Amino acid sequence: MLKIGLTGGIASGKSVVASRLRELGAVLVDADALAREVVEPGTAGLAQVVEAFGEEMLGADGGLDRAKLGALVFGDPDRLTALNGIVHPLVRERAAAVIAAAPVGAVVVQDIPLLVETGQGSSFHLVLVVDAPDDVRVQRMVQHRKMTEEQALSRMAAQAPRDVRLAAADVVLDNSGTVQELRDSVDALWSRRLAPYANNITHERAAPRKGGPVLAPADPTWEAQAARLAARLEAAAPAGILAVDHIGSTAVPGLDAKDIIDLQLIVADLATADRIAPLLAAAGFPLWPGVLADNPKPSHPDPADWAKRLHANADPGRPVNLHVRPAGSPGCRFALCFRDWLRDDAATRRDYLAEKRRVAALHSVDKSTAGYAADKEAWFTEYAAVRMEAWVQRTGWRPPPYAAVRAAGTAAGAAAESAAGTAQS
Repeated sequence: MLKIGLTGGIASGKSVVASRLRELGAVLVDADALAREVVEPGTAGLAQVVEAFGEEMLGADGGLDRAKLGALVFGDPDRLTALNGIVHPLVRERAAAVIAAAPVGAVVVQDIPLLVETGQGSSFHLVLVVDAPDDVRVQRMVQHRKMTEEQALSRMAAQAPRDVRLAAADVVLDNSGTVQELRDSVDALWSRRLAPYANNITHERAAPRKGGPVLAPADPTWEAQAARLAARLEAAAPAGILAVDHIGSTAVPGLDAKDIIDLQLIVADLATADRIAPLLAAAGFPLWPGVLADNPKPSHPDPADWAKRLHANADPGRPVNLHVRPAGSPGCRFALCFRDWLRDDAATRRDYLAEKRRVAALHSVDKSTAGYAADKEAWFTEYAAVRMEAWVQRTGWRPPPYAAVRAAGTAAGAAAESAAGTAQS
């Protein structure tokens, strides 16, 4: 099952996107519809609203007077928080029941206006944000919803600012143009990314990668992308994961790199890595079979010391290498140390970039990056090994505590991960 979180500011066009996704085959869970359902007459939700805000919130028919309640809470953060505290848990409970009934392999889209405000992004494989400039949204509310400009601005102020919402997005759907242009964007996203992603998750298969090494200019959003991915991984197996770190070249600001995000997931031992592998696959990171060990570095010639599990992305739109390593292992230490050395030492960054460009040119017509990776090994052996350890001695660098000490897995952790796996299936 592929879980999509759909959100957008008021009057952004989110309903158009939700409708089109449902037409394409998605299972749509509409938070607004559920929010109305959980406060229908006779429900516990309506009783809680009346208790909090008074019987004057009821209409003549005994139902909730939504206009009156909206006028009361919008612009009043405390009252809005109180209302959300009643409605949101009930909506999440109802949404969970709808999702549980979805067929295997489904694309489930949860339409959640306040997804960002309620911090739910890590619950989804992808967050889609429908976006339009603030002035366009105000104009739409005035023209189509008969609001005053002041009312429109008040409704917008009750939601996250546009820049905060965009920062939470894996995909931004621009709706500054026509409705048909927006629908066309949804169709392209479905065929190129969402449907293949769902199929890959069902079959626990990595998204295919084609072509040799292409270095992209340093992207300042790589760090934020890595942070969103790490949060999803930590949510997938919270008891089995000690930490998730952004490593590799995309973790070094200003360094050109292949547009592939490398993450290091630290576990107590390889038994834990194998135990949580199905949870990582369900979260969109299936195992790459046959890749179990790093290449040994000069000071650690025993390949067993470098054993790991390598997972990759099922998402066709975001290449990721996920290195699962035991805490305290040489590979774990090396990845963190090499990243921090590059961040700290400008001369080393320049030398490494020159080597990357040299080797990339040699393999520019390759059909994979395997040759590129193999040819860089000599640089690590002949250039990096001694210099990095000298930097460690000079600066006193030490790995973080979670990466330096092996931790024992627990039966409670295994039980928690089993429960998480049941929730994700």
